[in-house]
Amino acid sequence: MSTPFYVSPQQAMADRAEYARKGIARGRSLVVLQYADGIVFVGENPSRALHKFSEIYDRIGFAAAGKYNEYENLRIGGVRYADLRGYTYDRGDVTARGLANVYAQTLGTIFSSVGEKPYEVELVVAEVGETPEQDQIYRLPHDGSIVDEHGSVAVGGNAEQISGYLDQRHRDGMTLAEALKLAVQALSRDTNGSEREIPAERLEVAVLDRTRPQKRKFKRIEGRQLVRLLEAAGGSGGSGGSDGPDSSDGPDGPDKTRSGGDVE
Repeated sequence: MSTPFYVSPQQAMADRAEYARKGIARGRSLVVLQYADGIVFVGENPSRALHKFSEIYDRIGFAAAGKYNEYENLRIGGVRYADLRGYTYDRGDVTARGLANVYAQTLGTIFSSVGEKPYEVELVVAEVGETPEQDQIYRLPHDGSIVDEHGSVAVGGNAEQISGYLDQRHRDGMTLAEALKLAVQALSRDTNGSEREIPAERLEVAVLDRTRPQKRKFKRIEGRQLVRLLEAAGGSGGSGGSDGPDSSDGPDGPDKTRSGGDVE
């Protein structure tokens, strides 16, 4: 009988982490920024069907980079968790911190499991508060750890370079147009330092807007409204997309069942 090949636990975990990081890096980057009236999600996404960003609950948004089928399962699980907790207890008991803990347990269990490969995903869970000081942004890497972020965060692709760019230029109290312009500038920078133009029709943008009168604060920004914001900020967003100044799906915002995904 042959002797089984031995791999130290440290090496096995390092190999799993490297595998997951490479999968995440193949996805397009996205950024999440705080601005004066809430939190904005911006990413390059040529697909109109597969979304990077989604609503989880009243004041909570979800963003993900990596493999679409894997984080779509996580998104659906998060919606179910939030709906069940809000129905069983109170809507105020559904928080980004609680949701981040649930995702961390799931990702950590999968990452440490020998029987299945680690998820090639990196998540951002954000909650808009009554004031900017109460906003919460959590980044969850593939291994299930939780990173409490402030101001700005980038995941996927060349996230490290984008994060450095944002850290130097992001400031508190930015308008939505200013935050959108900064996000597009950060996403436009290639790994070699050159810049490229990202037209409006290739951008996916959503916000958690604390000033909305509805309980549900999530809203997608697209079409003419997105072009106007890019022009107001001096961006070169181009034209295209759907008509209409507001992309909400009805008076209470978008449908929760819309997928929040990344396109590799």
